[in-house]
Amino acid sequence: MRRERSREALREGLRAVTELLDKQEVLDALAHRQEGPKRELLEELQHRQSLAALRHRVRDLHPADLAYIVEALPSTRRVLVFRQLDPRRQADVLLELGDAERGGLMGLLSRDELLAAVREMDADDLAWVADALPDELRPDVYASLDHASAARLLSAHAYADGTVGALMEEPPATVRDDATLADVLATLRSRPALPAQTDAVFVVDGRGLFKGVLRLAALVQGDPAARVGDELSPGSVSFDPGDPARDAAQAFERYDLVSAPVVDERGKLVGRIAVDAVLDFLRDSAEREALQRAGLAGDEDLFAGLVESARNRWPWLAINLVTAFFASRVIGAFSGTIERLVALASLMPIVASVGGNTGNQTVALIVRALALDQVREGTVRHLLLKESRIALLNGAVWGGLMGLFALLLYGSPALGLVMAAAMTLNMGVAAVGGVLAPLALARAGRDPAQGSSVLLTFATDAMGFFIFLGLAAVFLG
Repeated sequence: MRRERSREALREGLRAVTELLDKQEVLDALAHRQEGPKRELLEELQHRQSLAALRHRVRDLHPADLAYIVEALPSTRRVLVFRQLDPRRQADVLLELGDAERGGLMGLLSRDELLAAVREMDADDLAWVADALPDELRPDVYASLDHASAARLLSAHAYADGTVGALMEEPPATVRDDATLADVLATLRSRPALPAQTDAVFVVDGRGLFKGVLRLAALVQGDPAARVGDELSPGSVSFDPGDPARDAAQAFERYDLVSAPVVDERGKLVGRIAVDAVLDFLRDSAEREALQRAGLAGDEDLFAGLVESARNRWPWLAINLVTAFFASRVIGAFSGTIERLVALASLMPIVASVGGNTGNQTVALIVRALALDQVREGTVRHLLLKESRIALLNGAVWGGLMGLFALLLYGSPALGLVMAAAMTLNMGVAAVGGVLAPLALARAGRDPAQGSSVLLTFATDAMGFFIFLGLAAVFLG
């Protein structure tokens, strides 16, 4: 129920902002039509009143809710809403936006507006949005940082996307292992504030080497005179900066982590990774994979420009065009058979469609297994056999049903047998393709979610037409 109320609140906020923007456009148009020497003054007053109402409406919204509203608006309205926020709130909204929407909005802001917003960010936040910054603005941004923040930003960019290092942030607090719990409490109280998701203090020795994790519960409930080194949490989880972020996400889910230390190969504590960064990574990955499964090259802003949006869809459209042409040539090779028995033309799409659905089910399972690291060299053969047997069993059931349907519809036992056999064999092909396509892409270093559906469609269409028409040519020709 709480989630539904939250969704309704988001929709209500978007409706309210949209109504204010609609009202502003109508009133501005009416003011512009007024005649007389004070028309410009009337337009200015009307515009200011409308902006004041908009500013009042958005001022108390959470940055994540503001980002939701901004993403749902066309470009010109996005800028208008964004400009009603102070630089601190603008910085928070930029951090919450999706990659495509953030880049599009930054491209519409003036240099001074963008500088004012990004200067409100710390080094970790800047590292999150730096890729979207215009090239000409980066020297000014880096020049505004102090030495420690600049070093932190450069360190964050030293790690590739999709690694723990790209998601980590500066550790919130470190203490020596020979300190007492009372010393740690005094240190924490002296800080202005602790970062969100702080559930532990990281412990190092005199050389800065990571020793373990002191949970806040142990710190609060323990004997103030106890040594930190004696109160460390057993079995604490840590990561290397080069570890895949997806592995870290699985560990966060498995061990119910809120934050975890990041330790380099020398044993030095270099940062921490928090659950909010992990959730952002998982959300972005899920959105990107959903788009890639549909044949999009990458993240796309719903309100992006025409040419940019079209270009994003070219790569797999081109591949799909080639595969579709190949499938059409398979059909062309059996044109004589089709001319002799027109019923084949109406039944062909069924064979290809059911095969494609079978393969997509298998692809979904294999992509999920790859994401969870459940696929090993020794399990590939087992997966192939299992999926093939499932496909053949389903083919026997549903292929037999369609064969009976073809018999009743066209009165040809031979056509019914061809239909049943073609569906069964093509579903087997689809199952094999559904296993091998994502595995091949993963082995080639590509995202298995990207392109698997296109490759699978090629296999099920081309082989489905070939099997069906080939059997028809042999038994019905």
